[in-house]
Amino acid sequence: MMKILYICTHNRCRSILSEAITNHLSNGKIIAKSAGSQPSGQVHPLSLKYLSQEGIPTGNLLSQSWDDFENFSPDIVVTVCDNAAGEVCPLWMGDTIKVHWGLNDPSKLQGTEDEIEYAFKTTISEISKRVTKLLSLHSDISDKNALKNELAAIARA
Repeated sequence: MMKILYICTHNRCRSILSEAITNHLSNGKIIAKSAGSQPSGQVHPLSLKYLSQEGIPTGNLLSQSWDDFENFSPDIVVTVCDNAAGEVCPLWMGDTIKVHWGLNDPSKLQGTEDEIEYAFKTTISEISKRVTKLLSLHSDISDKNALKNELAAIARA
């Protein structure tokens, strides 16, 4: 079973969305968690609203520090915001595969309710497409170079 840790600086929107969608779509094939280097301590309310509207469970979602996951031992760490991509990961992540899947932050959009809803749903759709591709990867977890290349290709598609 593959374990993924999604990282975003504040762990309140994009990484939370990624965790929830991955766990929902993978049907137990992947265990996804999310964390932040500087977590806000709360999940963005619109993240919960729009995940729920899509039928994706939100009950276990928390804004947490990456320090809380030292014993999680992820196979893959995915950064979803540019700030997190540039941060130095904790030493415990060691030789874990790291890949960047940059996503726009719908929680920062200023606009009408309809524009904000569209931004959230667009981000949810993009994450869902990436996770669907992730689930069809051919590389074995033990072949880190091949897996990293396939993961990077998902973000570029």
